[in-house]
Amino acid sequence: MSTSRTTGSHVAHRALDRARRSLPAIAVAVLVGAAAPAHADPTQPGELTHPLVTAATCQNCHSFGNIAPHEADPLYAPFFGWQGTMMANAARDPVFWAGVAIASQDLPGATSECIRCHSPRAFLEGRGDATAIEDLLPEDIAGGVECELCHRTTEDLATPPGNAQYQVDDVAIDGAVPRHGPWTYEGNVGNPPHEWVQDPYTGSARLCGTCHDVTTPRQRVDDAGVGMGVDFNEQRTYSEWLGSAFSQPGDDFRSCQDCHMPAVDEMPGCFDNANAGLTHATGGRRHDLVGANRFMIELLRGIYGDSGSGEVSDFFYDNAIDMLDAFIASAATLDATGPRSVDLGTGLAGLEITVTNETGHKLPSGYSEGRVMWLEVIARYGEQVVWSSGTWTQGTGMETDAQLRTYRAIAEDFDDGATFHLLRNNHWVEDTRIPPRGLMPSIETDPVGDRYTLQGDGTWPNFDVVDYAFDGRDDIVDATPEVTDDDVLQVDVRLLYLINTPEYVQFLDDENSTNAAGANVRSLIEDAGGAVPLQLATAQLSIPITGFGDGGGSSSGGSTSAADTSGGGSSAGSGASATTEASASASASAGTGTGADSSSGAGAGEGGGGEGCSCDLGATPTGALPWLAAIVVLRRRRRA
Repeated sequence: MSTSRTTGSHVAHRALDRARRSLPAIAVAVLVGAAAPAHADPTQPGELTHPLVTAATCQNCHSFGNIAPHEADPLYAPFFGWQGTMMANAARDPVFWAGVAIASQDLPGATSECIRCHSPRAFLEGRGDATAIEDLLPEDIAGGVECELCHRTTEDLATPPGNAQYQVDDVAIDGAVPRHGPWTYEGNVGNPPHEWVQDPYTGSARLCGTCHDVTTPRQRVDDAGVGMGVDFNEQRTYSEWLGSAFSQPGDDFRSCQDCHMPAVDEMPGCFDNANAGLTHATGGRRHDLVGANRFMIELLRGIYGDSGSGEVSDFFYDNAIDMLDAFIASAATLDATGPRSVDLGTGLAGLEITVTNETGHKLPSGYSEGRVMWLEVIARYGEQVVWSSGTWTQGTGMETDAQLRTYRAIAEDFDDGATFHLLRNNHWVEDTRIPPRGLMPSIETDPVGDRYTLQGDGTWPNFDVVDYAFDGRDDIVDATPEVTDDDVLQVDVRLLYLINTPEYVQFLDDENSTNAAGANVRSLIEDAGGAVPLQLATAQLSIPITGFGDGGGSSSGGSTSAADTSGGGSSAGSGASATTEASASASASAGTGTGADSSSGAGAGEGGGGEGCSCDLGATPTGALPWLAAIVVLRRRRRA
């Protein structure tokens, strides 16, 4: 294997360090010169002399319990964080395979980059033509986006991030390829039993951009069908971050890792260090690697967990769900303002909801097919719904009304208007997802439509302001007519996110003429009672009401026929948090868990609250992790 596949000084670090201790200065200088950075193309199938070491091997050293005084903190062993995530399960995801089957029908032979991202091992070993999970080997499926993919990927500035164009280090030192990471072990205890390279690229946002920008092969066209001179920008999560305030040096800087891999001050490097109570001086990061796909993790737990094939303990999936629930609490905030009082006969006007994106990318970001975020607004008098918009009812779906406010990106094949066909897409119909703070204008990341207006500083707003107005009601009867000042309208607002809409699930089944992957997905989701939306944030207002009727009028609780705000409308407001004008308090908080049936209340879901070792030990030895069984027993649970 050519040494051009090195990262220059990073890969040579260990060899140079040895040279400094054993060779004359002039010889070291020669080595340094030979290690100058070189460009190499992304790694192709069959090129690796040294295959990726399996995650199961890494597990043996990189699974350990938290040491004192961190026993009560979230688990920070890398394998524990990773195993239950969508990263580890990227090759198991049934929705992925249903989509690949249709993409292969649309453009035969063009799905190898899908495999390159979701199962790097399969791609690198020559199975990139897979169009069904049955085409992979068990180790391809078990690995997903596995340890060595990230810890052997090297930086190549000549290759733009995106489409999984990773360059894998294949230069061995003492018979093994070094693991890349942020640590150096000189002067520290617990040197690993494998070669290592201190490489800042491993902890960079650009590494995440390797897979989290995706371009598909058709030229993008504008609203008139005229080519725009660029290929279709299917996903731009990394570019959204790169163009935002979060990528700029200073106090506001936040990398992908800062949010998705929280820092830990005291981190053992391995099982032996944890047992000895030894930690690395510069700390480390949890490998939480979670996003917002809670529902799929629950489905995967049923398929591969303790009640399924048993390949992955429920412990890992439950841990990922716990981390996800805590993580999504930081995604968005809601502010609500309303009138000081409401006359039911006149109606409700002046209800203003502000949604603020707190992430470093669009909200929501990433793959857009069949995904939608929206506002659910329900105004109740006691248990009676007076007005509503966007109500979610599990098993029925989302209420569509004139005031429904959605956040989504819809792509199509401009020639015939077909949607959901990933590799045929060449035109954005709309992109109303909320930009991140400080996002600069760019053809690659701009919203599509007229909802957002550039602010005075030339950036897109990271918030959306929505005004609601509802017609009067004459059929609401005062429950306590003998008391004149006790009647309150409670307005509950939820920001909900559904990753697999019923329409998309139906599409995956109907359009698949290749295999049963779409029917399998539909069956899995239907058996689970339908996909469940994630609650990202909530707000509540309590407003005094008057003007009760005699019960003889209309019983409709719907909204007025205001302009459809699902795609248009302006939201370039001041951006300040709204202050309620209601006589009672208004509250806003991050949401948690899953969406509940809104017909019975505004509460939702459960729980709190937008990425190695070469020891060939095979399976985990009996007794190697004596405390793991106890954790599995104590933490394992089924979620209703």
